[in-house]
Amino acid sequence: MIQALNGARQLATATMKRAAATEFQVPVPWGELRGQVWGPEEGRPVLCLHGWADNSGSFNTLIPLLPQEWRCVALDMAGHGLSSPRPPGVFYTFPAYVADVRRVVEALQWKRFSILGHSMGGNVGGMFSALFPEMVESLVLLDSYGFLPTDTKELPHIMRNGMLEMVELEKSEREGRKERLYTYDKAMQRLMQANPKLTEQSAKHLLERGLKEVEGGFVFTRDIRVNLKNVTRISLEQSLELQSRIQARVLLLLADAGLNKVFPLPEGCSEALMNGYQRNKNMKVITVAGDHHVHMNQPEAVAAIVTDFMQSADNTAKL
Repeated sequence: MIQALNGARQLATATMKRAAATEFQVPVPWGELRGQVWGPEEGRPVLCLHGWADNSGSFNTLIPLLPQEWRCVALDMAGHGLSSPRPPGVFYTFPAYVADVRRVVEALQWKRFSILGHSMGGNVGGMFSALFPEMVESLVLLDSYGFLPTDTKELPHIMRNGMLEMVELEKSEREGRKERLYTYDKAMQRLMQANPKLTEQSAKHLLERGLKEVEGGFVFTRDIRVNLKNVTRISLEQSLELQSRIQARVLLLLADAGLNKVFPLPEGCSEALMNGYQRNKNMKVITVAGDHHVHMNQPEAVAAIVTDFMQSADNTAKL
């Protein structure tokens, strides 16, 4: 009860005092990575990674409810939001996103920090935490298991199809394929049709960085190549090996009507990953009522849990 009251009190304080986000950008060899920053420069560093086809606006409703003294940096991953698309002919893959995260934290001069990752962002966060375990203090997975294992029998099929999709897309571009124009209302309609669980307000947050105005209407900012099949997949065995290298405290925060219902992993994979995490004594699993975008649609259901978990790390360190 005391813990719940503390969480509610912290929520109220954060809501009253959290300042508006500022913009940030990090130069990369093909352009720039963009995002939003909340909190004081000397605050506790937290990197926020959004899900597939979303952008940093995914955290617009959650971050204001987190402690104001945290330094939250929400990244538009490459090809999403206002970040530059990858160079022509280049695939979007998890290892490439992980390398981008390393570039960003190098630019921020963060030696040790926490990761808050939703869906695909959780998978990127999980892989980063495995490859750079000394850098990650806490890993919070929002409706994600931290890895996306693929049935090994499906790997050749997925890789082949992803490559064919890229070839076909490049062919259509050579033939003069033009971006589809939308009115703002039609863009909103399309986004909510693709994500029927999004509230209208959540959709507006994503469109702030997900649309740009051009002559004749609006176009989506995300690179169409993010829709192609991810050709760099890993098996369950590889996922478990990577998972075993994570040293961070892990919070697995699942939505009861989320990932397991709309994007289920291959049979047995979620159970195997759950068992792997549970061998880590600093791991916690919590299920909340909500859908895959619960952190956007109902941020108050998530904020106190994240806050309590992250601050419990401070208390443990003091013992």
